[in-house]
Amino acid sequence: MRSLKILAADPISEEAAKEIRDMGELELSPTISSEELLEKIADVEILIVRSRTKVTSELISAAKNLKAVIRAGVGLDNIDREAAKERGIKILNTPEAPTQSVAELTVGLMLNLSRNICSANASIKAGNWEKGGLSGTELSGKTLGIIGFGRVGKMVSELALAFGLNILAYDPYSSEEEMQKASVKSSELGELLSESDIISLHVPLTEETRNLIGENEFSQMKDGVLIVNAARAELLDEEAFYSAIERGKIRRAALDVYWGKKPSEKLLAFGDRVLLTPHLGSSTIEARERIGKLLVERVKDLV
Repeated sequence: MRSLKILAADPISEEAAKEIRDMGELELSPTISSEELLEKIADVEILIVRSRTKVTSELISAAKNLKAVIRAGVGLDNIDREAAKERGIKILNTPEAPTQSVAELTVGLMLNLSRNICSANASIKAGNWEKGGLSGTELSGKTLGIIGFGRVGKMVSELALAFGLNILAYDPYSSEEEMQKASVKSSELGELLSESDIISLHVPLTEETRNLIGENEFSQMKDGVLIVNAARAELLDEEAFYSAIERGKIRRAALDVYWGKKPSEKLLAFGDRVLLTPHLGSSTIEARERIGKLLVERVKDLV
């Protein structure tokens, strides 16, 4: 039987690579440029990507033999799904793999915002002792608004309940009964925005959700709200977000995602008011192992 030509355009685990090689002709090119990929794609039958590689309509047009694109992770916004659909190319992903890791990071960011942990660490290493100035707030008794009640949103709610948070959730695609079972109150977006002390976003980026939170939505929030976004930057209107920080509507924010490849100079200028991490959501040993196992399963289904 002829081996399928498989190209991994982003990093995958060694164990996954070993198992995939038993099923096809695998080429590992984790740093391949978009130009190089465009030249090479014609012979590829299965393309494996993470978030770095953009599967554009131009790339899909050049992919004469492509049968499937496998996204190692959750979001599919780096893949032109319409162009793939027109060509009959399957789009697969591994959405269940990073759920626990992203949820734990989200709660960790909430704790950091509430207790000034990173700021305290930087201060004391600079030779200061600012105990009074770094006083924080407890999570217990506060209201957490979760926008998006899919896998990660649900897991965040489970972890947050242990801290004594009251939880509101907005998701037009989840039932009120489902939320009640999770000890979460189903909420309309406006209610969630106006009643939450902390707001965390957990929805995919689509045309429907792009700039979901803009000037109008920020104006409905409590003064001094905390914002956590470990999903996609474009869920927040960038300029409206900056404005909300400048006028104190947002007391502090934690971001694991950005509107560009890296934080803008304007974002960096907010200092300790914005806590920044380099897209660490799925960056755990356990998530990488789960992604690797699921990649192998996805390839196995195709060969």
